[in-house]
Amino acid sequence: MAIRKSTMQEQVAAAIAAIEPSDRPVVTFHTVTGPSPWLMSQLGLIGQLFVKYYFVTLTERVVVVHHASRMSNRPKELAFVIPLEQARGLVTQVDRGTLWSSLRFQFPGEEKPTRLNIGRYWRTELDQFVPALTGVSITA
Repeated sequence: MAIRKSTMQEQVAAAIAAIEPSDRPVVTFHTVTGPSPWLMSQLGLIGQLFVKYYFVTLTERVVVVHHASRMSNRPKELAFVIPLEQARGLVTQVDRGTLWSSLRFQFPGEEKPTRLNIGRYWRTELDQFVPALTGVSITA
């Protein structure tokens, strides 16, 4: 099971290299979908049925979204590959919180934006991702 952030990022980089060897990851973070993680934790196993885990990676050319394993924190199958030009306009409502931050991301084919919850452990990567993609800095 991958516990260290660097190990998870290496695994995601290897998964990206397998599909596009010439592209290089800029920043990767782990995220959980759904409403508040606090609410989902109160619902226990039932709450886990309503959330999905992803790795979101900004590369030099695209934004890559992999499903993440709930148990091992490893990247699984590819969910989306979005060109940078398209992805720049898909991020909205960035909220940088103390323990959990969130942003809305409009996945292709989805009716409405998906809330991505980012834990404090990955805040540095979120602080890099949003400005690198959108050109807008995050304020606390």
